[in-house]
Amino acid sequence: MAVLDGYLIKPDDNILIASDHAGLELKEIFSQFLIAEKYRVIDLGPNSSKSVDYPDYAYKLAGYISNGTAKAGVLICGTGIGISIAANRWLDVRAALVHNTQTAISARQHNDANVMAIGARILNTENALACLDSFLSSKFEGGRHLTRVEKLKEKPTY
Repeated sequence: MAVLDGYLIKPDDNILIASDHAGLELKEIFSQFLIAEKYRVIDLGPNSSKSVDYPDYAYKLAGYISNGTAKAGVLICGTGIGISIAANRWLDVRAALVHNTQTAISARQHNDANVMAIGARILNTENALACLDSFLSSKFEGGRHLTRVEKLKEKPTY
């Protein structure tokens, strides 16, 4: 998926959402919020509180982003760390771990993040929803940031 200079994630776009067991409750809250805001939510699981492995759900979501099926996604685990690491293994996935509205905004404006990762055990619901809203309402600024994001497609040569 190419970098979309200035692309705004908007209502009627497909938003993928997935979590592990620690993020299940917040995933449901996010889904309700997204539906109320008129996004088309595609819930990739899990659907029970049974313990699961976060890479399985991160890979599922990241695969859909990587192949162009969807433009944006949200991943939730206990801290957001593991699930973001797993997602970032996929080509053209730019998963940003956010922990406040400023990191959510910067992730979109400066890094063209197409996946927001968040820790359900780190933020309360109000702050987590504020992060999600900030992520969705921000757009990539392009310019000097575009050059940097394009470099992420290159294989490191160090």
